[in-house]
Amino acid sequence: MKVILTTTIKKLGKVGDIVSVKPGYARNYLFPNNMALRENKKNIEYYDKIKDEVKKNEESKLIEAKKLLDEIKKIKIHFSKEADEKDQLYGSISKKEIIDYLSDKNLKVKSDDLIIKNQIKSIGEHTIEINPYEDIVEEFLIKVNKN
Repeated sequence: MKVILTTTIKKLGKVGDIVSVKPGYARNYLFPNNMALRENKKNIEYYDKIKDEVKKNEESKLIEAKKLLDEIKKIKIHFSKEADEKDQLYGSISKKEIIDYLSDKNLKVKSDDLIIKNQIKSIGEHTIEINPYEDIVEEFLIKVNKN
């Protein structure tokens, strides 16, 4: 099924792109969340009318994403965890813990936007990536101390 995107979606396309998606994805996710329009003559004309408004909306999302990354740069992310004598953690630090830590600082990061390349299972410094908007990726250090 071909659809016109009204929102930039990671790994799918940018605003205004005409992409092919599976019918179930379009019906159950894109259409109910107003992220796409079915491709037909009427909707193409409708999209041309609202194009400027949609682009302004996307620009504001981009600005918010950059602002979020700037705010995260200002804080240091650190955890204190129980560990054995070899500095291995009992368990690991999950995405949820990092998101909760950031939300305590009034910073909202979605689970999809947080990328942990290597599991955090030891004491020391570890790198994570935060990708709040398409093509904007920033690396951050997480410091883990022994409790």
